[in-house]
Amino acid sequence: MEQVQISKNELNDRVVAILLKAGISDFQAKSVADVIVAGEADGCKSHGIYRLDGILRTVKAGKVNPVAAAHVMSSEASAIIKVDAGGGFANPAFELGLPHLVERAAKFGIAALVINDCTHFSALWWEVEALTREGLACLAMCPSYATVAPTGGSKPLLGTNPFAFGWPRSQTFPYVFDFATSVAARGEIELHRRAGKPLPEGWAIDADGNPTTEPEAALAGAMLPFGGHKGSSIGTMIELLGGIMIGDLTSSEALDYLGTTTLLPLHGELVIAMSPQAFAAGRAGDPFARAEVLFDAIAGSGARLPSQRRFTARQKSDAEGITLTASETEHLERLLDKGLDAVA
Repeated sequence: MEQVQISKNELNDRVVAILLKAGISDFQAKSVADVIVAGEADGCKSHGIYRLDGILRTVKAGKVNPVAAAHVMSSEASAIIKVDAGGGFANPAFELGLPHLVERAAKFGIAALVINDCTHFSALWWEVEALTREGLACLAMCPSYATVAPTGGSKPLLGTNPFAFGWPRSQTFPYVFDFATSVAARGEIELHRRAGKPLPEGWAIDADGNPTTEPEAALAGAMLPFGGHKGSSIGTMIELLGGIMIGDLTSSEALDYLGTTTLLPLHGELVIAMSPQAFAAGRAGDPFARAEVLFDAIAGSGARLPSQRRFTARQKSDAEGITLTASETEHLERLLDKGLDAVA
């Protein structure tokens, strides 16, 4: 398969141009492009340029506001910062709320960022890594739309409901995990469908509730939570905290609003930032030094820390550029040429 090397900056320029052509505002386009290119650079194909079609379809369907101007709604006396995304994308709303979240976490030791009325399509490691760069530990979560059956159920009710955690490290990449509470991200099933590959067993059920390895049947049925009842419970927790508690849509409500899973979901997002120094104050030992002892022990046992493959891919992309197939570059050119007319 023919491949093309492209620098991060060049790919970013192309993605921004595609988004602007689709009528997305400059601020939103730049923020969305950053996270798409980061996905490609980190080898996360399911969260890279693959997402562009869904973004354009959602704009074309009128289910996301491409020119929304997010605004902060928060009292300086509160550890809760609220950002109204105005029906736009979550990424620029997070970017707007980030400095407020960092400042409140430093002031109170813990702070939360609530993003309401946003379309979120990207990996959550983007958010948590931004906070680890500020020396903060953090959690991030959001619902999706109903595509996952709770354990024992036969119909989709929960979302893929991603959950991420980050811990800062001064001499190397942060400790980060980011995973869907379903067995795999829904984008992975779509990638299997496009490649004509069967799914691994245990990923999904068909519309009748029977196990399936056929991507088409899985997309018409439901995905399964990871770890059985454990993943189902965590997915439900995210519906409660990242949906109901912040006054936003659950995954079922998001699907009702969209009417289809071919568009990107509208809901909310919850990000919690914590200062390790503040929590450890008055106790012996530096929390960052103690964490390194733990990480060294994990690595010394032969285990791999999460996100290491992604960080390795990032280093390679920084040095050599991002690898795209010829068909991917042709598709980018088509999106830029035709804009919203390129998608159904």
